[in-house]
Amino acid sequence: MIDALGGAKTDAGIIVNESTAMTYTAVYACVRILAETIASLPLLVYERMPRGKQRAPTHPLYPLLHDAPNDEMTSFTFRETMMSHLLLWGNAYAEIEWDNGGRPRALWPLLPDRTFPRRNQETLNLEYVTTLTDGSQVVLPKEKVLHIPGLGFDGLVGYSPIHMARQAIGLGMATEKFGSLFFGQGTNLGGIAEHPNALSDKAYERLEKSLNETYSGLGRSHRILLLEEGMKFQKLGIPPEEAQFLETRKFQTNEIARIYRVPPHLIGDLERATFSNVEQQSIDFAVHTIRPWLVRWEQAINSRMLFNSDRFFSEFIMDGLLRGDIKSRYDAYAVGRQNGWLSANDIREMENMNPIEGGDVYLVNGNMIPADQAKGVSE
Repeated sequence: MIDALGGAKTDAGIIVNESTAMTYTAVYACVRILAETIASLPLLVYERMPRGKQRAPTHPLYPLLHDAPNDEMTSFTFRETMMSHLLLWGNAYAEIEWDNGGRPRALWPLLPDRTFPRRNQETLNLEYVTTLTDGSQVVLPKEKVLHIPGLGFDGLVGYSPIHMARQAIGLGMATEKFGSLFFGQGTNLGGIAEHPNALSDKAYERLEKSLNETYSGLGRSHRILLLEEGMKFQKLGIPPEEAQFLETRKFQTNEIARIYRVPPHLIGDLERATFSNVEQQSIDFAVHTIRPWLVRWEQAINSRMLFNSDRFFSEFIMDGLLRGDIKSRYDAYAVGRQNGWLSANDIREMENMNPIEGGDVYLVNGNMIPADQAKGVSE
């Protein structure tokens, strides 16, 4: 009920939910970089071969994942939307539209705050209940829902990262609001009020009521204090930099980046980024942050739409995230070419270049021979 009414206040006095959290720049930046990165990676359907794999463009799921999942969205927009749901609510749902032949025809995102799984009391099968905009509810069987859960404790539903980290997000939003009020209103209330004599009871009551109703709380800070009966105000407040205001804002930005496991330099914090460590941080981002999300996507698609087929499977291509600089790539290609596991056309394909005639030949170093032939050569 609290979540339905907008969420409970954090200890910092800020209401944090999936919608308000996106107004905080650190959360927005983390969600954006993750959603856009995963949405930009090619997602293909492959067919298993006796040795290796090959693309399966004739499979009915291939154009839905690679080009457009429905008549209103591109593949990029669909996956960006689904990833935003996953990063904010901890779950991403999409209705699978099947044709009469049992082939997938379209994918339609479902609102994560209006969709939840439940166990059918009679059949004990998993089903999904989604609430439409007119308030009516629709029950969908498991076979008609693509569900990608995030981190959770029951194996079925993921927990909202915003809800789990709402205190940290609330503190960051509070410091942001404090800074806005400080610079917007330009005054700083903090100190003691001196009276030349004793305050009358009536004046004391008026002053106390004024302080509580007019100046108490984060939203009422930095206002001008009105005094009476010859009272004087003595300022005791300290500047924000001495109260480590800026340091708190920086720490909370890193705290949000830590929650989403995003390197700070990717969301604009270049304080500790150098030419020598940015590339390694980007590789760590691809391996330890992006890859687990891709596995969640792939296994959900293989389970719900390919039914864990022995022949077909879906897979992202993330080579582009690991390419590194041109010298590192060419050094790696040279090793593969000289040791016989890469051909010229293999390398040209990875560099997005057309094949050349005769480029499928694999070479090896002339001074390398099989181990079982070493004895005869030495004699």
